[in-house]
Amino acid sequence: MPEPSPKLFIRAAQTSDLAALLTLEEQAFRGDRLSRRSFRRAIHSAGSALLVSGREDGQNTDLLGYALLHLRQGTRLARLYSLAVSPDSRGLGVASTLLVACEKKAVKLGKSVLRLEVSENNQVAINLYHKLGFREFGHYDAYYEDQTDAIRMQKPIRHVEGMRSVRAVPWLAQGTPFSCGPACLQMALTQLNSVYQATPDDELEIWREATTIFMTSGHGGCHPMGLALAAQRRGLSASVWLSDDVPLFVDSVRDELKKNVIERVHHSFAKQCQDARLEVHYKAMPLTQLLQAFDDGALALILISTYRMDGKKVPHWVVMSGYDEDCILVHDPDLDEEGRPQDDPASPLDCQYVPIARAEFEKMSRYGQRRLQASVILNPR
Repeated sequence: MPEPSPKLFIRAAQTSDLAALLTLEEQAFRGDRLSRRSFRRAIHSAGSALLVSGREDGQNTDLLGYALLHLRQGTRLARLYSLAVSPDSRGLGVASTLLVACEKKAVKLGKSVLRLEVSENNQVAINLYHKLGFREFGHYDAYYEDQTDAIRMQKPIRHVEGMRSVRAVPWLAQGTPFSCGPACLQMALTQLNSVYQATPDDELEIWREATTIFMTSGHGGCHPMGLALAAQRRGLSASVWLSDDVPLFVDSVRDELKKNVIERVHHSFAKQCQDARLEVHYKAMPLTQLLQAFDDGALALILISTYRMDGKKVPHWVVMSGYDEDCILVHDPDLDEEGRPQDDPASPLDCQYVPIARAEFEKMSRYGQRRLQASVILNPR
């Protein structure tokens, strides 16, 4: 007669679990292993949740498995970064118990989508994910250390009334800390203009064409009119929506010479738009109109403040890649690898179709003291 499956406990990992976690990692994976530093970081980070499982009866004090969630601040996205089960415990329901606990944890923290990647060779795990409601939505070539491919899977974990509307927008990472705008434009160009080829050189060329010449502590950022003009030169139809008709970003500059330069660049862009018959609307684009433009085939580059995502009051460009009744989905070109351990890198999976609650998006898309709203609407010509 077979032994009954033991009851399992689930709890948050503690520093005292580090040795057991490392043992699990060695037993479960041949490569791509997490380090002690990564586990310690996950235990103490507000951006992660590390859950462990063991036997409730206390007869065996060893951990049977763990699950590591990454929680992207300011968004509705949770990502299952790693799941490991002791070889001796397979078949006891440890993995499914941990996955259910991860879903509950993510929902409790306000997340609506859970994503993961899995080796295309790991059919047992793929079958489990399918059984629990995950569906494939992408693929990564040579994703793992052994060069095997990864399947991308996701699951809605919070009920949404409306149908999800998404566009197959290719994702590109920005090549420099200051070229989010050009990277976003390159994503849109790749989707809307079949002959366009995105290159690192053109990313810098777009930045050169569109930058405001901030002249503050760092490199200049891209002006919405500059991005629209660059898009038009590369074969797209563009329009700009600005909530203010004064030179942008002047509030953050005290030096009169620097203010003068920014103002001159702004007026130059306005004159170039006028000469090119590129429409500039000096009002914020209503969300309903933005969604309608998306449904009609347009893509939008949207200026946001990153404060709700990383605590920094920095202007940042993203591409709208979809929406539903609850969220706006965006492609974010910034991998944000600063300070991450080498064995726990940021993933492009965290930057694509990022779900942001509509109310949160409305707050993010207002930048600076003047609560600036800026969108560049792009269509095939």
